[in-house]
Amino acid sequence: RRVTAIVLTHGHNDHITAAVALREATGAPIWLNPADLVLWERVHPGALPDHPVGHCTRFSVAGTSLFSMHTPGHSPGSTSLYARDLNTVFTGDTLFCGGPGATGRSYSDEPTILDSIRSCLLTLPGNTVVRTGHGDDTTIAAEACRVR
Repeated sequence: RRVTAIVLTHGHNDHITAAVALREATGAPIWLNPADLVLWERVHPGALPDHPVGHCTRFSVAGTSLFSMHTPGHSPGSTSLYARDLNTVFTGDTLFCGGPGATGRSYSDEPTILDSIRSCLLTLPGNTVVRTGHGDDTTIAAEACRVR
């Protein structure tokens, strides 16, 4: 398969360290929410992502559409990617199996992450599979009772 885009869910080092090397190896552009540039610059001073990810940015991947959802809280630019056709959302570190993602990192905020989960992610169908940035998969329904 050919890599056509590197879409980052947020700018913490454990999610972006390999991005520039991957871009160099594949020629694929890097997409990042501009609200996380302050985190990006700590890891990649002098290099920039190629494109901004906003709310409702659309990506086409292997015949499926992914739509970005700005879900701040873990970081200011945290972004989830929803694949309606696959009944799947990739939440990065915003929502984990067991509840909200971590808020002890740089630029994290617990009230903001809870608002993002409630107002954005929990509006998805309950049987939507949540692919997290770390750990086991879950569903929106399973996490709804843990976040409310």
